[in-house]
Amino acid sequence: MSGDGVRRAVRHHAAAPLGALAAGIAAAAYLYRTDPHQPGHWLPRCPFNWATGLLCPVCGATRTAYDLLHAEPVRAFHDNALLLLCTPLLLAAFAGWAWAGLRGRQWRVRVGPRGAVALMVVLVAWGVIRNLR
Repeated sequence: MSGDGVRRAVRHHAAAPLGALAAGIAAAAYLYRTDPHQPGHWLPRCPFNWATGLLCPVCGATRTAYDLLHAEPVRAFHDNALLLLCTPLLLAAFAGWAWAGLRGRQWRVRVGPRGAVALMVVLVAWGVIRNLR
């Protein structure tokens, strides 16, 4: 492939979602064999939790993913209920991004001001609720 062909392939709208999919598959393969519930692994700690000792709204995402990879939805719900409940929405958003990219179109998430405020309220409320238990 010539230099122009490589540049065109990298700039193609499907390159980013396909790259994210490849990275996600590699991360899932590593995570499948690495239990984040146990110490002694190479998985990053949440910077917010490290700095404050509190749980951020997405703390437990790695453990949730591990549990889902091992078909343990109840344990995943315990690790981060909100994230688990949002998983179908996140997968649908990724599918929309990938589908648009494969059709040669750019996909943009459009969230209005009310949606952004609602999202922030839910995340802050979830962060507070998680730390009160």
